[in-house]
Amino acid sequence: MVDESEATGPLAEVYATAKAQSPIGIVAPILQTMSLRPDFLAAIQAASRMHFTDGALTRAQHEMIASYVSAINRCRY
Repeated sequence: MVDESEATGPLAEVYATAKAQSPIGIVAPILQTMSLRPDFLAAIQAASRMHFTDGALTRAQHEMIASYVSAINRCRY
């Protein structure tokens, strides 16, 4: 993984966007796991933004479901 302080070029741009869009102002560790492929990370980030926007469920409900599934799968993210 590439730490935020070490990111350059396209990765630094994707990290800046992730940090700006984060409700707590960080680059989430799960996003950092994809740091070696900034192109893939950017696509995942865009899909995530679409997935977590309000629709049939609120963002909070999406987050709750994601957290529950992660706990069931014993995923630290």
